Amino acid sequence: MKKTAFFFPGQGSQSVGMGQEFYTGYDFVREIFDMAEELTKINISRLCFKGPMADLTETVNLQPALTTVNLSCLAMINKECVKPFVSAGHSLGEYSALCSAGVINGEETIKLVYKRGSLMHREALKHKGAMSAIIGLGIDEVSEIVADVRNEGIIAVANHNTEKQIVITGSPEQVQKAGSIASAKGARAIPLKVSGAWHSELIKGAENEFVEFLDTFSFTKPESAIILNVTGDFVTNSNDILFTMKKQLCSPVRWYDTVQKLIEEEVEVFVEAGPGKVLAGLLKKILPKDYPRSIFNINNMKSLDNFFKEVL
Repeated sequence: MKKTAFFFPGQGSQSVGMGQEFYTGYDFVREIFDMAEELTKINISRLCFKGPMADLTETVNLQPALTTVNLSCLAMINKECVKPFVSAGHSLGEYSALCSAGVINGEETIKLVYKRGSLMHREALKHKGAMSAIIGLGIDEVSEIVADVRNEGIIAVANHNTEKQIVITGSPEQVQKAGSIASAKGARAIPLKVSGAWHSELIKGAENEFVEFLDTFSFTKPESAIILNVTGDFVTNSNDILFTMKKQLCSPVRWYDTVQKLIEEEVEVFVEAGPGKVLAGLLKKILPKDYPRSIFNINNMKSLDNFFKEVL
């Protein structure tokens, strides 16, 4: 079998109805939802299937809800014993990737993302923040703009998504100012609908408490490879994975570097396990035109069947 990467999306991929087809059809998926609802005391199935979108998108609800759907999609793939060569997740999705690689189990994954979402929600209410996608400039140019604006307030690079799609994060004034500078250089600055300045110092207040919570978990040696956001590289030792995850909350997501590593490893099958097509979209922008690839989004029966036909 060709080398396969499993990708797991994060916040921004949610939609009302996500996960419902698998939930209706399979007992083991219902068990994943039941487990998540028991641990969080949130009616995740109702939020995922009926919304409303405003409630679903609240970080405290969204992180466990989206992760439950990611884990359900993973379980559907695993039922045919299809295993990845490597797993990676975008921000919140990284916890699903840790589960995919066998570093933590499903229950631990939900506990971690529920705590993470609660703390991030708390900090976002305390500190108003904003995020914008800068389209058309490279990482060095955007980093330079961020450095120029930083002496007036909090701002940082949040995500390096593709070569020329970089998300900035911080206080609304700084993000707006950096966006204006980027626009003057010919780029587009697109404000994102978020409730906080994720991956910035504005949520630093959550970090120590989350690190203490992380320390109550035992990470195990990965059964398959994993690439982490903070390094954009493979991390193989369970202690190193735990150490790196402690920095994830306020560090940039190095997604572009992650995909470059997969290209180096000659991975040819890419599976986005979870709602939406955000990561597949980024992938298509990053992979060279002549690079051999098969890309799948697995979030319903049709997409799952198509995938199994191709790989089994």
